[in-house]
Formats: sequence, C-alpha cells, structure tokens
Amino acid sequence: MVATATLLPGFADPVFDAQSSFRAAMDALARPSTVQQIGCPLTPPKGLSAASAALMLTLCDYDTPVYLSAALAQGAVPGWLGFHAGAKVTSDKSTSAFAFFDKSSPLPAFSQFSQGTQDYPDRSTTIVLEVASLEGGARLSLSGPGIKGANEISSVGLPATFLDQWRANRALFPRGIDLILTCGNRLIGLPRTVTIKALEV
Repeated sequence: MVATATLLPGFADPVFDAQSSFRAAMDALARPSTVQQIGCPLTPPKGLSAASAALMLTLCDYDTPVYLSAALAQGAVPGWLGFHAGAKVTSDKSTSAFAFFDKSSPLPAFSQFSQGTQDYPDRSTTIVLEVASLEGGARLSLSGPGIKGANEISSVGLPATFLDQWRANRALFPRGIDLILTCGNRLIGLPRTVTIKALEV
C-alpha cells in the first residue's frame, strides 16, 4: 500500500501537460538530434529528471509494462508511477513497453529488451535514458529520416558500447528499440531508423 500523503504530485494540469509532453516526445523522434523541451512544471521523484518523469506520466499506463533501473525501482518511483499513471513495473526487460534508466545506472544490452516482430514492430521497448548532459561529449553524426543531410549530437553519459549496439539495432529494422535521451527538462529522440556514426576528433 502506497502512502499517498508522501507522494509527490504529478502534472498540475494532467490533460494539457500530457498533451504538451507527448508533442515534445513525438517531435523529438520525428526530428532526431533536435533538442526538445518539457515546459510543464513537475517535481520528479529522486533519480528522475523532469523530462523523464513527464514522459513516464505521458507514455505509461495500466496497459504498458514498465522496466526501471535498479536505483529507480528501489526508490519512490514505482509508487509514484502506479498512483499517477496506473502503470505496473516489471522485472522482465523483454516484455517491457518502456524502460527508464537514471544516469548512474548501467544500460543493459539492447538485445535484452523487446525488439518487436516483423508484423508488429511497434511492440518493441522504448528506452528513456537520463544522461549527464546533452552536450559536451563525443561527437556523433546522425543521418536518416527526419534529418536533412546529417546532424550531430554530443551527449555525455552514453555507454562505451553504444555505437556497436546501435549498429546492431539499426540492422533489425523494422524491428528494434527506440531511445530517448533526457537531461533536466530537455530530451533528444533517437528512433531506430537513424544511422549513427562517430565523428573523428
């Protein structure tokens, strides 16, 4: 039983704030590498950025199993998520519709999550990964749908194996995971359609 008196509030205006956050997420995935911003005021539980918390309340519901990193699962997030969104936390990565990771937790191999099927590629996991910064890291080149020519990102906090994992993920298309990077109240979308390469220093 969750003590509701101890829960942090969710959206101040659930309908408007969810619509605004959903638009930011869709814009991020439709225009990979562009930084989108969550504009609604929100005080997230410990371990979640405002952007991750807003996406959690917007995308998750009773019909979407959610996987949480160990640090998030052991804190206030499961109760907060269940109370505000009715979503259930699962320990099975392969059945999760969404997975959330704080910036201090390692990101498992993408292959451990649902990849969808050829007939239903939309049944894959969307991973929301909190990073230390969206700028200032190794420069990566992005190309593909939604990008004119090529754009760059330089997020700090991506795993060392990220590029190898992403190549394998891209090769599964139309299957594969989608990834959203968050920091503070900002986010960047990396859909499975995008090709990502390292830029030489």
